[in-house]
Amino acid sequence: MINLIIDAANEKIVFVIIADKQSYTSRHINSRENFDNFMKLLLKFLNIKKIKISEIHRIFVNLGPGKFSSLRISLSVAKAMSLANSAILIGFKSQDLINKNYKNLIELNKNKSLIKPLYSS
Repeated sequence: MINLIIDAANEKIVFVIIADKQSYTSRHINSRENFDNFMKLLLKFLNIKKIKISEIHRIFVNLGPGKFSSLRISLSVAKAMSLANSAILIGFKSQDLINKNYKNLIELNKNKSLIKPLYSS
């Protein structure tokens, strides 16, 4: 089972793939330029790891707290990927991360539906 984690709620945009016992991470500066190229960055990461979007079973996306534009783009991309490929979409909050260990998210028992994002002011 291939899991994709998208976290753009903090100072970095983080993409994580966790598949079986392997994990891969890509980090980018949380900037306007990178948000303009958000999907390109994600697709490049998946391409380098030779993973097709259709192979992703679950998509985890950080709901915040975080900046409005950061959360909106990451939520929009995650939801579109989920709808297009019937992947399970799971929302998590920054406090769900223990020591910024994304592997712990896989063990969380979350609902499929998204809840309201938490925007910081």
